[in-house]
Amino acid sequence: MSAWDLLPLSRGRARAAGTVLVSAVLVLSACQPLGEGEESAAASEPAASGATGDGGDAQRLSIATGGTGGVYFPLGGGLAELITENIEGYTATAEETNASVDNMNLIGSGQSDIAFVLGDTASDAAAGTGEFEGGAIDACAIGILYTNFTQLVASADSGITTVADLEGKRVSVGEAGSGTETIGLRVLEAAGIDPDEGIERAQLGVAETVDALRDGTLDAGFWSGGLPTGALVDYASTGDMVIVPTAEYAPDLQEQYGDYYLESEIPADTYENQAEAVQVIGVPNVLVVSTNMDEGLQEQLTALLFEHKDDLVAVHPAAEELDQETAGDVPFMDVCPGAQTFYGS
Repeated sequence: MSAWDLLPLSRGRARAAGTVLVSAVLVLSACQPLGEGEESAAASEPAASGATGDGGDAQRLSIATGGTGGVYFPLGGGLAELITENIEGYTATAEETNASVDNMNLIGSGQSDIAFVLGDTASDAAAGTGEFEGGAIDACAIGILYTNFTQLVASADSGITTVADLEGKRVSVGEAGSGTETIGLRVLEAAGIDPDEGIERAQLGVAETVDALRDGTLDAGFWSGGLPTGALVDYASTGDMVIVPTAEYAPDLQEQYGDYYLESEIPADTYENQAEAVQVIGVPNVLVVSTNMDEGLQEQLTALLFEHKDDLVAVHPAAEELDQETAGDVPFMDVCPGAQTFYGS
C-alpha cells in the first residue's frame, strides 16, 4: 500500500485537529482545513516576515493545498513536516482547501503563506486576469513542481469516449474555486459546449466525483492532478473508469491563454484496467508564496524541496518530477528572489 492510499477521502471545510499519517517515512502533522469562521492567529498574522517571535517561539506557516482525494494535500503535509523538522524557527501546517483559485486568494489575503497552484491559475492571478480580473495577487514562484494531468473520467456505462460526448450529460467541472474548474470550463468551451447550457453541471471534488460516478448520479467529471491520483486509483480498480482524451484541445488553449497548456500523456497502466496511454492536456504546478515573504526563507524553502526530494517521493510519486535544473524556469510569473538565489540566477 502506498502513502496516498492511506489518506481519507472525506471532504469538508470544518476545522479538524490532529495528525494525518501518510507514509512510514513521514508523519504529516496538522493537516487541516481552513476554517470558514473565525481565523486562527496564524491565519490572521501570517509568518512571512521571517521573524521567529517573542522568546524564540516558532512561527507557523500555513500551506494551502487541496482536497484529501488529490495530490496537493499529501504533498503539502509532507512539506509541512519537512519545514517543521528542518527550518529553524518555523512550524508548518497543511490546510485542506478547494485548490488553485482558492489558494491564490488565500495568499493574497495573507491567510496562507505557501500554496500549491496550477500554472494557468497562478498566471491569471499574477496578471490580474480571468478569475482575478482587476485584482492581481502579489505572489512569486518558488519553482515548478510537477505536471498536473487533465483527467476527464467517465463511467463505462455512460458511453462517453470524447469531450464532444459530454453534450447533455451530467458532468462535474471541479469544485468552485479550483484549478480543475478553470481548465474544465476552458476545455468544454474549446469543444463548442456551453458549460452552463450544454451540460448538467456539477461542482465536485475528485472524491465526491468518484462517489457520484459510482452511484450513477454523474456521467463524467474533470480532475486536474498528478499521477496517480488516489481517489481515481480506487475507482479504477472497479473496472468502470474510462479516461477521456483531451490533448486535441491543447493548441486552442495555448493560443488563447498561454503556453502552460501542454500536450501530455497518461502512460498505460497508470491505473488498473488502463491498457493504453491516453493523450491529455497537462499543466505545470508551481509552489507559490507572497512577495512579502523574507528572501532568506524563500531560499530555504527552495533548497528544502530538492535536498529532501526522496522524502517527498515517499509521500507521493508525483514528486519524482522535481528537477532542480528546470524548476526555476517559470515563464508565466516571477520567480521569488530567494529562489533565484538558490537556482544561481
